[in-house]
Amino acid sequence: MSISLYIEILLCILLVATLGFCLVLERKLSAMRKGQDGLKVVIAELNGAIGAAGTSMRLLKSAASGAIEELDEKVTKARAAIDELSVLTTSGDRIAARIERSVETQGGSKPPVLPAAAERLAGIGPRVLRTKLPLEQAVGGVR
Repeated sequence: MSISLYIEILLCILLVATLGFCLVLERKLSAMRKGQDGLKVVIAELNGAIGAAGTSMRLLKSAASGAIEELDEKVTKARAAIDELSVLTTSGDRIAARIERSVETQGGSKPPVLPAAAERLAGIGPRVLRTKLPLEQAVGGVR
């Protein structure tokens, strides 16, 4: 046997090994391409989810700003009602004090309270506490 035969056998063995290596490499590249396609799908879904989240955030922000404006308006109305009620209460206290002074200066004794008026006054407090009306309805007749 000549040396060229040995070299050709060696080359054949190396070619078979290279062919085996190429098959293994092709399988791994195929698996990587499949994974890459799956990754593209995941990235596309993630991109869609991010877009939907952005839209939801914009909607939530606009709803929150609307709620803030509505609350500011209600707080302003409530403060105006509080101021008005404070003025009415102060005025009522002054009128009551004047009535007491005039009664004391006229005879020293207070006039008897009528039973019907006493019942009306006693019924006002609990009825207002029981109804739990919104502020606009409860104070609607004051303005």
